[in-house]
Amino acid sequence: MTTVSLTDVASYLPGEPVPAEFYTDFPGAEDKLRNHPMFKVPPLRHHVARDETNADMVERAVQPLIERHGAAEIRGVDVLLVHSQLPDLPFVGAGTEVARRLGLNPEWLVDVANAGCASFVYMLKLARQILTSTDAKTALICNAQSAAGQWFTQSEVRKLAQAAIPGDGCGVGYVTTSTQSPVLDVETRHIGEYAGDMTVAVDDGRKYWEPGESQLRIGFTDASVAKVLARGNRLVPEVITDLCRRLGVASTDIDVLITNQPNRTFLRNWREALQLPAERHLNTFDAYGNLFGAAIPITLDRAISSGQVEDGDLMVLGGFAHAGDFAGAVAVRWHGGARPPHPRSGAVQSARPHRKPRHR
Repeated sequence: MTTVSLTDVASYLPGEPVPAEFYTDFPGAEDKLRNHPMFKVPPLRHHVARDETNADMVERAVQPLIERHGAAEIRGVDVLLVHSQLPDLPFVGAGTEVARRLGLNPEWLVDVANAGCASFVYMLKLARQILTSTDAKTALICNAQSAAGQWFTQSEVRKLAQAAIPGDGCGVGYVTTSTQSPVLDVETRHIGEYAGDMTVAVDDGRKYWEPGESQLRIGFTDASVAKVLARGNRLVPEVITDLCRRLGVASTDIDVLITNQPNRTFLRNWREALQLPAERHLNTFDAYGNLFGAAIPITLDRAISSGQVEDGDLMVLGGFAHAGDFAGAVAVRWHGGARPPHPRSGAVQSARPHRKPRHR
């Protein structure tokens, strides 16, 4: 069977850091839910500029890959997979525009609309399947998140507790048919019973595309928040444990765990359920907020650049999407080599201390 590797990752963050006070000191900012575990405010996040698109961010995120692997190699990718958390246009994904910007001519081009905050895992599974079952040899997978600086800064939405949590950014992965950093296995679940539990709301009851005065927001209620917390706490440890079981390792053997990062409560509960110390579960929540689908590749890029992922590490990437309708995890044996420090790599939390060599 053809071996497929997550060969490299890169990322881009827009603008300068935006402090929590941008939301918490805004006139009329609500106190309701502000202290709920789902909505504890991160100190910082980044926002896209008003005219900055998903394709803009992908183009900028890919530049380090071009510098490290050469323009010809990246332009020659056979597969392009793109997930945009907030599409720039109705009907049209960002994939074709990304291909035009980068000069790509992929045999496979898919805009992935589902899998949300765990879409990097899902796209890695799709890329692996295509590369092992066709003549394709290389893939580029892209996660762009642009909702924070556009949707959550609307005048009425900005007052809500939910608005202060997201941040914007883009992470990309380069996948090849090689043995460099092999993808060992992937576990994914589409959970239809929870489909539709992620909702948006407007005060005037209109369809989101119809003209009106009210502003679109996520339809959180006390009951829905409780359901999301319960499902998220359960789903991520389950898929990671099942993945480890198939690999014949314990969850405690994971050297580096990187998940999506909705809030600190999930991060703590997941690592405790997996019996992992904090220094092995890396995140960038306090610096970048909830990056939705872009969180995994951005945090991974920063962790590699800061030396927190070591040669030979068993690395697991995992998460869940929306209100729990998707969950997934992927295991990679990392052999990516050293890399110059990223300008913002210091934002990765849970810095790893020196540790004794482990059996590989």
